[in-house]
Amino acid sequence: MELFGSSGIRGVALRYLTPELVLDIAKAAGTTWDADRVAVARDTRTTGELFANAAASGLAAVGCDVDRLGVVPTPAVGNYCESVGVPCVLVTASHNPPEFNGIKLVGDDGVELSVDVLERVERRVLDDEYDHADWRAAGSETTVEGVVDDYADQLIAAVDRESIAAADLTVAVDPGHGAASVSSPRIYRELGCEVVTVNATPDGHFPGRDSEPVPENLRALSRLVATTEADVGIAHDGDADRAVFVDETGSVVDGDTSLAALADDALSPGDAVVSAVNVSQRLVDVCDANGADLELTPIGATNIITRTRELDEEDVRVPIAGEGNGGVFFPPYRLSRDGAYIGARFLELLADADAPVSEAIAAYTDYHSVRVNVEYANGDEREDMLSAARAFVETSEATPNTTDGYRLDYGDAWVLVRPSGTEPKIRIYAESGDADRAERLAEEMRQAVESGR
Repeated sequence: MELFGSSGIRGVALRYLTPELVLDIAKAAGTTWDADRVAVARDTRTTGELFANAAASGLAAVGCDVDRLGVVPTPAVGNYCESVGVPCVLVTASHNPPEFNGIKLVGDDGVELSVDVLERVERRVLDDEYDHADWRAAGSETTVEGVVDDYADQLIAAVDRESIAAADLTVAVDPGHGAASVSSPRIYRELGCEVVTVNATPDGHFPGRDSEPVPENLRALSRLVATTEADVGIAHDGDADRAVFVDETGSVVDGDTSLAALADDALSPGDAVVSAVNVSQRLVDVCDANGADLELTPIGATNIITRTRELDEEDVRVPIAGEGNGGVFFPPYRLSRDGAYIGARFLELLADADAPVSEAIAAYTDYHSVRVNVEYANGDEREDMLSAARAFVETSEATPNTTDGYRLDYGDAWVLVRPSGTEPKIRIYAESGDADRAERLAEEMRQAVESGR
């Protein structure tokens, strides 16, 4: 797809992502859905209202009445869409820096659109084909209140509140000034936890930290956990569909480790897990131990959603899916990522283990992971760098997996190189039981990629 990447459309606001483009996407989505009502929502980014207005105008132009939800977390959008039965144009750039913004399209079942529907929407934009309404049939707007309240109530009802409350946990929450600022602290308090916060004021400039919940951005949360003697820290990205954890010592828990721990708790023999081609050996080991199958897709939530739906149609149970970036799906709950729910499930795990985080995850920490990003200036440089990577891969003794980029498995280690679906970067991942080997594999691939400049 030319417009939609692995997780919607994203770009620098008012450069790549313009009001005109958002208007066209909204018109295309409204035409494709053929819906009477469509919701519009956004995260806290400073350009969010501007683009939400453009989306609302585009939807009204093709005859859709518009439910304006305001600033809400992505999972709250999913709950609203599912409960009311309307789709949504969601303005968010998730974990990207504050100068970015983007668009996600959510269906009336509360799930991001599958690849085939996104392709239909994209084709309408590229072909400039919309079903404009007569002036008498233009859509109207309604401001909707209580979206976050309804979301919080259904989430709390979906987890074991009694066991979480009985564990008497202190939880440090870092929403990163994003949409979770209006929801997660309140949810964990209502689950019976003592809650302390940092970066919990909604602010689209993200003054306290960059939006992506990676270790270098979570130092304040780590300090908060240590100084308050909290049991666990929970961090979110800008739209609150991911959760990353900090243990009781203030150390950030690798996302692959938390995914493996959550999967081990959820899986039964005969189940399947859907993950991306950058899957950690931790999850491979957990699937093997539980007699579960592992299905790999190209990286990105859209691809994981599409494959999980296919397996559901084949009557294959998928209790958990996701990637090692904190983005975990629990399909029996909802086929969308929900940072606060992921956090609540982790709190259930801690309550059941009756142990600190470091002990509860100890069985899943035997591997060392490395991630390197190499930026490119334009499309030509991108292709040259990927060609250099391909040439390097072809000299390897390992057979590459080409599901998404090139993954080389060495039995006890692996390395993957692929272009980002959301940013002008080539991403390199490596993993090994030996930290030095993981670093070496990543560095060798980085040098190969950079040789193509």
